[in-house]
Amino acid sequence: MTVAGFMSSRPDPQAVATAIGILTQRFGERLSTSLALRQQHAHTTTWIPVEAPDAVVFAESEDDVVETVKVAAAYGVPIIPFGTGTSLEGHVNAHFGGISIDTTRMNRLLAVHAEDLDCVVQPGITRKLLNEQLRDTGLFFPIDPGADASLGGMAATRASGTNAVRYGTMKDNVLALRVVTADGSVVKTAQRARKSSAGYDLTRLFVGSEGTLGVITEITLKLAGIPEAIAAGSCTFPSVKAAADAVIVTIQSGIPVARIELLDEVQVRSVNAYSKLSLPEQPLLLLEFHGTDAWVAEQSQRFGEIAADHGGGPFNWVTKPEDRTRLWQARHDVYWASLGLRPGAKGLSTDVCVPISRLADCIAETKADIEAMGLIAPIVGHVGDGNFHVLPLIDMDSPAEIAAAEHFVGRMVERAIAMDGTCTGEHGVGSGKMKYLEKEHGAPALMAMRAIKAALDPKGIMNPGKIVAAG
Repeated sequence: MTVAGFMSSRPDPQAVATAIGILTQRFGERLSTSLALRQQHAHTTTWIPVEAPDAVVFAESEDDVVETVKVAAAYGVPIIPFGTGTSLEGHVNAHFGGISIDTTRMNRLLAVHAEDLDCVVQPGITRKLLNEQLRDTGLFFPIDPGADASLGGMAATRASGTNAVRYGTMKDNVLALRVVTADGSVVKTAQRARKSSAGYDLTRLFVGSEGTLGVITEITLKLAGIPEAIAAGSCTFPSVKAAADAVIVTIQSGIPVARIELLDEVQVRSVNAYSKLSLPEQPLLLLEFHGTDAWVAEQSQRFGEIAADHGGGPFNWVTKPEDRTRLWQARHDVYWASLGLRPGAKGLSTDVCVPISRLADCIAETKADIEAMGLIAPIVGHVGDGNFHVLPLIDMDSPAEIAAAEHFVGRMVERAIAMDGTCTGEHGVGSGKMKYLEKEHGAPALMAMRAIKAALDPKGIMNPGKIVAAG
């Protein structure tokens, strides 16, 4: 059943069976109804329960996606796009069953235009594979969310990550898309030109739409030149507030850091144990500077002076690739490291983002909530753009702990919104943060989102139950 573009119940089982039968004839072994595989395609890396689709189609081309969507549309069967399954807010769950379209086999680098600093890729290519294939061009794709996510998934969730303070987020680095919409039509959102005033900005509409408006089948991406020199470093601080204040001054001073990451003392303790490091167990900033040898040395020195003014130091920096890689790999492994703080617990990974001037206050108040509620909840953040993450570790057999964690997340989100921030800086909405959208955007904006959804997906089959629900 659908209401103005929104599915409210599972489709008729016979309709699902018929659609799967037709697609089985078309795709053969590239369609699977194996329970284990279906559950894998609803895998969530946080505490949100798994809701498996009825079948998985392994698409190898845009035509495969078109045909799958057309059959699903004819029988009112939901479609759930799947990249690598690293999203955090239940994006790939099949609330109403349906067909998961796995794009991992659509993993080709289609074209590189080195002179224009852009490339064209299929959605299933991951960021690491892309950068491996770009290495000989002297170019790289700079958006790094930590996980080796697919570029289609990164575009769909408007991902960012550790480099966002210098290079922006996915919305800043996607030039154009090809998208299969709910009736099987293929929409090309833009040309390769760096700017355009021609019509609505459809590219930005689909970037961040989380599969609710269509399935991304091709992406044109901006690229950047590989820096001549890269310096990475770490600096401890007496408190989280002191570290955040140093970040604010650094950004306001115009120092062009490429990455500036905050780990609180709890997060540092987990990283030391997991990655076998010996970092001082105090609030820590990890930084990276890109440029020439002289440039990165100058910027590192300037940051060291700011850190000292806020009680931080020493600022230790390295330039050898293996040393930098080890430092950043430890940062990227914080999710798994955090789970070691409480074996058997599940992590509720959540994030908010605030204007940089409010960062220190927001983190300090969040930290106070963690302590008052007795939670184990490490903090890590892409603090150069005001974005930070918290991972409460919860015993899922304890209703009291679950309620406390939900209360904590609600307070954190309301605090961020009250500071002119957002309920999610980069995780996306999925199903996990739908309830906060009206508070952040207001009822008229939410009505506009519903109108767009209903117009582009009148049967409500595109990843239903995500971002917005029927009003």
